[in-house]
Amino acid sequence: MNEVRDKNNELFQKDIEKAANSPYRLGYHIMAPARWINDPNGLIQWNGEYHVFYQHHPFDVKPGSIHWGHMKSKDLVHWEHLPIAIAPDEEYDKSGCFSGSAVDNNGVLTLVYTGHVDEDGVITETQCIAESKDGIHFTKHPQNPVIAHPPEGASHDFRDPKVWQHNDKWYMVIGSQKNKLGNVHLYESDNLLSWTDRGAIVKSDGKLGFMLECPDFFELEGRHVLVFSPQGVAAEGDRYQNLYQTGTLIGAFDYETAEFKHGEFTELDAGFDFYAAQTFKDDNGRRILFGWMNMWEADMPERVHGWAGALTVPRELTFNEAGKLLMKPMEELKLLRGEKSAFGPKMVSETEKLDVAGDRLELIAEFTKGTAASFGLNVRCSADSEEKTVIRFDTAEEKIIVDRNQSGTGEGGIRKAKADSGGMITLHIFIDRSSIELFVNNGETVMTSRIYPKSSSNGIELFANGGEAKLLSLQAWTLKDVWHNQ
Repeated sequence: MNEVRDKNNELFQKDIEKAANSPYRLGYHIMAPARWINDPNGLIQWNGEYHVFYQHHPFDVKPGSIHWGHMKSKDLVHWEHLPIAIAPDEEYDKSGCFSGSAVDNNGVLTLVYTGHVDEDGVITETQCIAESKDGIHFTKHPQNPVIAHPPEGASHDFRDPKVWQHNDKWYMVIGSQKNKLGNVHLYESDNLLSWTDRGAIVKSDGKLGFMLECPDFFELEGRHVLVFSPQGVAAEGDRYQNLYQTGTLIGAFDYETAEFKHGEFTELDAGFDFYAAQTFKDDNGRRILFGWMNMWEADMPERVHGWAGALTVPRELTFNEAGKLLMKPMEELKLLRGEKSAFGPKMVSETEKLDVAGDRLELIAEFTKGTAASFGLNVRCSADSEEKTVIRFDTAEEKIIVDRNQSGTGEGGIRKAKADSGGMITLHIFIDRSSIELFVNNGETVMTSRIYPKSSSNGIELFANGGEAKLLSLQAWTLKDVWHNQ
């Protein structure tokens, strides 16, 4: 057994070196040191530091024996890798320590997670806890599993507990499935060990699919928000184009009756690569979100370099004056900024190269529509413009379009999303080697995508088609590589 462990550790170290030299390796995003990463878990600010856990397979570049990876930060930008927090080493979690959350229980950092067991295709999922006094070393509770059975009549799909405290009681939302339809159940506890099922607060009628994963329930500015990831939602026009979605239901919740009255499901991110988002509230009262910056059906070309997957940049959730949920990059990301360039105002009527280049950039461009049929930016452009990712606003449809059909290795495709311009459009873009995160009009529309261009494709172009658009201003910053201190 020790020989097998030592051999795997040796291979893991080699993959760390290989991953560090990958041309696709991100410069300011959360990634495992090597191998596989998916859902963000256990997001919490504890003892003044931000902790992020994540689903991690340390033995391969694809899903498998899921552990909880772990890192922490003082500023949401500079991260420190910590030892693996929990591993699948008990009878109740031997096939994987699946997604969950973290809470501070009287000074004890407590992880609440799903123990996954697969014995010859027979699945069992239960809810378990692990505790730490130092925030690094975790001990699984002797009473595990603390919830040993799914709700009455539900299937074995019973996972992803999100726990919070309200009026001295603990509450949990958790994804489940009944009659091949997804539900989100609410549980209540006095002590994190004994739980009472309060019933389903959301039930799929078929439109929300067959399973509701990764639920997260919180109050924000007087409204209650459920963030979750439904599986099995049918594509509808430009919406729901990925294999699985992540979005919100927003409304009002009554703790006495456990009734959640809400509006329609709305996608949080209309790009190619966004799933399993989770949030937490920090000491400043901000609601901060991370998502998995990949999708299950993706090729993930970085696998050949010994790693796979990443998390998004941290994002703040707020409502605008019209009651629309916004998702904006955190203010702390300005710590990444290096050299600045500025352009405009100017009229744009064709394609022109800008005197700015790089594979780690932040861009803020403000346009007015003018007479152009479409306008925008080409990013990660090759010298001959044959390789590029197109970010385009269609003025007739009032839609923002991300086109990665010329983005390099990996899948192509186009994603479109409504973006009400009111005559002006603002594109706030974070580029990081193999990712683009686009925030339109202060986070009203967000689109996240992985791309895999050549290292030399690092140009930026302005363009307008079928008329003129006015560029009011474009600000561009080079961004640090926090992993290599550049």
